[in-house]
Amino acid sequence: MTLFSLFLLAVGLCFDTFAVSLSGGIDAKPTAMRIAKISGVFAFFHTAMLAAGWLLGTSVLTWIAPVDHWVAFGLLAFIGGKMIKESFEPGAASTNLAHNYVLLIIALACSIDAIAVGVSLACSHILLPMMGIAALQMFVVTVAATVAGLLSGRRLGARIGKRAEIVGGIMLIAIGTKILIEHLME
Repeated sequence: MTLFSLFLLAVGLCFDTFAVSLSGGIDAKPTAMRIAKISGVFAFFHTAMLAAGWLLGTSVLTWIAPVDHWVAFGLLAFIGGKMIKESFEPGAASTNLAHNYVLLIIALACSIDAIAVGVSLACSHILLPMMGIAALQMFVVTVAATVAGLLSGRRLGARIGKRAEIVGGIMLIAIGTKILIEHLME
């Protein structure tokens, strides 16, 4: 997997965070301290879950090696499909990320998918140095997505929040398909 593919994976995985951040920025103009806290929490959870998934995946890789490309495809297609499906479900107009317990629960919920993506990275035979780069990209992209969402929430939140999840889902399905095709062509 290339650095650009890893970057696209991070971007695709952060669309739900972007959508939640858009929603969180609808009601109030966030302060610099609040933006730093919210983006830090989201980035920490996304990165930690990605690493945990990769560690889990590498521990079971010998058992699933013959079908690892199908596992990676299946997980990414499932997550992408779930994101697309959830984009059509009615949701709250805004999310109050000012309360610590709400922020932690939402950050955890948004980052659960990163575990499966981490497993798919292990199935794609990503080694530790490249995984370190993937984790760094995940952290930076999550911070950027959160800041962009919070800052533009008042203007864009109600209009594009759900569409962002559709784009992210499509990106994850496309990356999973690419992994599958590359392995089937070998």
